[in-house]
Amino acid sequence: MIEVSTLTKRYGDKVAVDDLSFTVPSGQVTGFLGPNGAGKSTTMRVIMGLDQATSGSATVDGRNYADLEAPLRHVGALLEAKAVHPGRSARAHLLALAQTHGLSRRRVDEVIELVGLTSVAGRRAGGFSLGMGQRLGLAVALLGDPSTIILDEPVNGLDPDGVLWIRTLLRSLAREGRTVLVSSHLMAEMALTADHLVIVGRGRLLADTSVDALIATARNRPVAVTSPDAAALADHLRRQGATVTGIATDRLDVHGIGADVVGDTAARHGLRLHELPPRPPRSRRSTWRSPATAASTAPAPTPPAPRTTRPREVQHDHRHHPRHPLPSGPVPGPGSGHTRRPPGPRAGTRPQPRAAGALGVDQAPLAAIHLVDPRPGGADRHRLRSGRGRHRGCR
Repeated sequence: MIEVSTLTKRYGDKVAVDDLSFTVPSGQVTGFLGPNGAGKSTTMRVIMGLDQATSGSATVDGRNYADLEAPLRHVGALLEAKAVHPGRSARAHLLALAQTHGLSRRRVDEVIELVGLTSVAGRRAGGFSLGMGQRLGLAVALLGDPSTIILDEPVNGLDPDGVLWIRTLLRSLAREGRTVLVSSHLMAEMALTADHLVIVGRGRLLADTSVDALIATARNRPVAVTSPDAAALADHLRRQGATVTGIATDRLDVHGIGADVVGDTAARHGLRLHELPPRPPRSRRSTWRSPATAASTAPAPTPPAPRTTRPREVQHDHRHHPRHPLPSGPVPGPGSGHTRRPPGPRAGTRPQPRAAGALGVDQAPLAAIHLVDPRPGGADRHRLRSGRGRHRGCR
């Protein structure tokens, strides 16, 4: 069991966790839910003894993590998927940890097979994808067969099959009587995985409730109704036990019954409905926003348009790239037999930037244009890289 009591953690003037208290019992999956920056990872770091609490306490089975004699046998944690030496293979990493606690090679092979890394166990972890890194982190958490599991957003980087696999794994661990704490900012995923929810925002506790109770609360939201017969419809709905609040002469807020009941009632009595909008469910990829953060969240600024101009007077030398030569002589003009030369800057005037397409090079193979600001006393530098090679000798 995990117990967090009046926990506060400050980093200078910033309060990351503010007087937080909750309990994670054994035998169930507890979801630790909140937006990014809500204090979830900080709380887990304090539980694991990686950060020291400013005040309050966080214990596992009544003891501080630092006081555990064999931590891997008591607590298994995944806080950072890439917390592994990139030059080590997955098997070597697990074997090194196993030897610190007297665990056998057989146990290492068991967890490798459990997380699905058997075919890549000999590969260096530095080349793992995010999903493979998550699986290796899970293997570390399960290595000592601990009674308490702490996972920080374990589904990040996993494909749909991996998400289903870890959901099933966590439930099976809870059925064995283990304590399972899983953080996430995906509310829909926690509704499918967790039995109990601890919801935080800005470091404070917002809710400590079961998933069923939270869903029931969400279902009690009012139904918005627009009808020219609003008065008559309100009378019929009140007879069915609904609470009706008039917003305007033709608009109602209905509490206690669903939109389907409102629609059936209107049809049964021949009353007109102009609008009965359903409450759209939050998508599976939607994120939790606490009431405190939802009001203050502003739309993200529009990203600037990509730069399509190049600096002044960039000269090119194509001697090292014969496949995509840049024109060095006259450039064919629009008329037959007519030639023209690229215009240069007039004396005493500031050259204007030209579009990259004005180079006279076929734009299809271009992969990127890298512009380097001129250094004091030096000339503008420009490097043009194509899909087949690189133009060199630019200055």
